Amino acid sequence: MKPEPAADATPPYARQTWQTLEPYHGAVYFSPEAQARYGELGSSGQAAYFASRAAALGPAPAELVIATFYNFNPVAVRAALPAAWETAPPAAFLAARLRGIDATLRRVLGEDIASTRLRRAAELARRAAEAAQPLLQGRPLFAAHAALPWPDEPHLVLWHAQTLLREFRGDGHIQALLGAALNGLEALVTHAATGAVPAETLRTTRSWSPQDWARATDGLRERGWLTDDADLVLTAEGRERRATVERVTDRLAAEPYTSLGPDACEELRDLARPYSRALAQDLMPWAVERLDRSR
Repeated sequence: MKPEPAADATPPYARQTWQTLEPYHGAVYFSPEAQARYGELGSSGQAAYFASRAAALGPAPAELVIATFYNFNPVAVRAALPAAWETAPPAAFLAARLRGIDATLRRVLGEDIASTRLRRAAELARRAAEAAQPLLQGRPLFAAHAALPWPDEPHLVLWHAQTLLREFRGDGHIQALLGAALNGLEALVTHAATGAVPAETLRTTRSWSPQDWARATDGLRERGWLTDDADLVLTAEGRERRATVERVTDRLAAEPYTSLGPDACEELRDLARPYSRALAQDLMPWAVERLDRSR
């Protein structure tokens, strides 16, 4: 017999539901159609990423994006913003992002975008996202995206709902990292040390130099998070601290899913999993195994 969970424990279905639907949102960051739309605005690469994701905040200065995106090298953010707003206004980036993911979903999912299955998934995901909307305090990226109008078509409703849920979780994750006294770069190093994502991927996609990475690693060793091994290895204390970050993040992200309830969350996972898998296989092959672990 399994032991009863603690009364304040976060139900596992909350994290599982987020993990199952995450590729449906994350596809926008790997979408060639979205990149093409940003290119039409005269933007590309990291500048397009920062501008398209931050556009819900309005013409945000670099400092605001450094604060809310958290783990990117501030030098890279300042290289992109506010220059991107001279290329095109935030509203243009928001429209390009939505047109891009619309085209990607239509290409990858085909006739499924008109299915009753997808419509039901969109309905459930929207209910979860709307349950989070009163919880704006301390969640700036979520609040900015929650202020955007809902799209009309179900495949875009599902994408927007998961976008809200992803930013809701992300804002809470930053709170958990701050509580653990981890800055953005240190958060990346400890994440790499869990083995979930290769260190080089995290370092390069967030624009940190090898020297920056080495200094953060040395500092974490001095603080007892990492062993002295040449590879990144968490100490027993480091593993527990990192696990605490994830537990706090899960707890802060749970309300939309507990509001929906376990049965509806299970239904949502079953409905959305084929769509997430199709998008992961097309755009993010490395995410397929992670998706399978969300069952």
